[in-house]
Amino acid sequence: MELKTVSIEKPEELNVVLGQSHFIKTVEDVHEALVGTVPGIKFGMAFCEASGPCLVRSSGTDEELVKLAQDNAINLSAGHSFIIILRDAFPVNILNAVKSVPEVCRIFCATANPVEVVIAETEQGRGILGVIDGHKSKGIETEKDVAERKELLRAIGYKL
Repeated sequence: MELKTVSIEKPEELNVVLGQSHFIKTVEDVHEALVGTVPGIKFGMAFCEASGPCLVRSSGTDEELVKLAQDNAINLSAGHSFIIILRDAFPVNILNAVKSVPEVCRIFCATANPVEVVIAETEQGRGILGVIDGHKSKGIETEKDVAERKELLRAIGYKL
């Protein structure tokens, strides 16, 4: 077995959701969940098929984001993994809908941070062991940091 990391390549302002599912139907069902949850959502999605022709299957509402998702999926080439790239939308708005898709087994991350995916590769194929989402912690928040966090959440409308 060989361990390696694969970086998710995306512009800084885009969000990514990386997950695992179990069936080719994932592509259509996740697409429907996304467009049904956020009207006008801009996304690209790609799924790494793990049997048969083992193709990267894809869908989305924005050609550039679909291509970006396809490129990242083929770089991962981890069976039954999927990646969603979002523009002007946030994971918090779509995660419950994605997690409710019957084929979805797990979500590894949902972030705009830089992401490295830890991959195990064997003769059979590749699998995701985990992710490195962003940077390591630098300290413990102070009272000022708590106040700033609460202010931010209220300013962007996530708390009253």
